[in-house]
Amino acid sequence: MAELQTHYPDVVPDLPDLYEPLVLFYERGGEFVRDNAGFLDLTGVLFRPGTLRGHLGAPSLSTLSDTVLDAVDAEGRISYYTTADGQGPLLRRRELRDEQRDELFSRDLQWEPTDRIPGSKEEAKDAGLVELDEIAAANLIAVILSNTSR
Repeated sequence: MAELQTHYPDVVPDLPDLYEPLVLFYERGGEFVRDNAGFLDLTGVLFRPGTLRGHLGAPSLSTLSDTVLDAVDAEGRISYYTTADGQGPLLRRRELRDEQRDELFSRDLQWEPTDRIPGSKEEAKDAGLVELDEIAAANLIAVILSNTSR
């Protein structure tokens, strides 16, 4: 890609470094295993490797900033929630081996304890909360960061 950009800068302008996400993943202590079903398990997040064409329409991470990555990097099985209109707070439930923690992403850009997540996913839905995947949660954190820095 770098060679194409060197020879044809008008055709392929401003390409991102394709290996930057992988290098960050390893620098932050990331690990993965391949399971018997063909999925890659990134310590709790599963995805099936596919073709470049197949990933072109997939949502992408809007930023790889340390602050965003720090905010989504946590132990346990994590579920993220926000209000259905997307205007509410970002909430997460972390299920650890012997405990559960409900947290809210605060204006101080930290996770703080909260009691705003109902007991079950059905109750959360009835309370007007929608579940987000990791990419959507990370992108929402990036938006919160950009609004805070203004």
